[in-house]
Amino acid sequence: MKLKKTEIKNLVQFAEKLAGGAGKILKQGFNHRLQIDYKGRINPVTQYDLKSEQYITSRISKCFPKHAILAEEGHDVEEASPYRWVIDPLDGTVNYAHGFPIYSVSIALQYDGDTVAGVVYDPEREELFSAGKGLGARLNGKIIHVSSEKVLQQALLATGFAYNIGTAKHNNLGLFARMAKKAQGVRRPGSAAIDLCWLACGRLDGFWELYLHPWDTAAAILIVEEAGGRVSRINGRRYSIFAPDILASNGRIHRTMTNVLTGKSL
Repeated sequence: MKLKKTEIKNLVQFAEKLAGGAGKILKQGFNHRLQIDYKGRINPVTQYDLKSEQYITSRISKCFPKHAILAEEGHDVEEASPYRWVIDPLDGTVNYAHGFPIYSVSIALQYDGDTVAGVVYDPEREELFSAGKGLGARLNGKIIHVSSEKVLQQALLATGFAYNIGTAKHNNLGLFARMAKKAQGVRRPGSAAIDLCWLACGRLDGFWELYLHPWDTAAAILIVEEAGGRVSRINGRRYSIFAPDILASNGRIHRTMTNVLTGKSL
């Protein structure tokens, strides 16, 4: 059974309200004294990650008590349900902890494993990106589209580096070096969800990264696809939010990016 477009639209609006409320919580804590703990060597979590996640998950559970939840900071709900919310309460925690103003809230809803609603909110710029399956992508209510750039040499790209960069044998440094030589420019903002949304609205032409988690991309990949973009693995194969790498683009430079990243075009 497929969801009706009216149902999807209502779920997107619900997620937008959640993201806006969580964004207010993050904004209140930004540039204030933070309690910072570490989940790994360089992987921080603040009290506002937890406050934001508690806000989101408690409201989902109240309105949809039978829905499953997968959330970064552990407020998971395991339910035998076709509905699953995938939540990053604060994407860009390192930025946030340092007062660097690029971070976001990411909320996605999957139905039978297919993402049907995605919302990413950027509190610093008050930009709300959203998409519903088959309904297009929007920025603050206005329809957005990916860029029309066809030449990698004239493209602006973004990427990121995983927390295991100091220990993983397979990291992004070599791929970054390859792409930096081919593209007009490569940026590293520090929030994959924002990177993907900026791709969706044409500010960037392509994006790739390794070792992202489901909550990093679940909402934003729908926004990219509904804006006319393409999402895959780096090798061009089908992407899953559980995959170890991602490549997203405006579609026009996708094959070229794949060739560069896989070493077919050096």
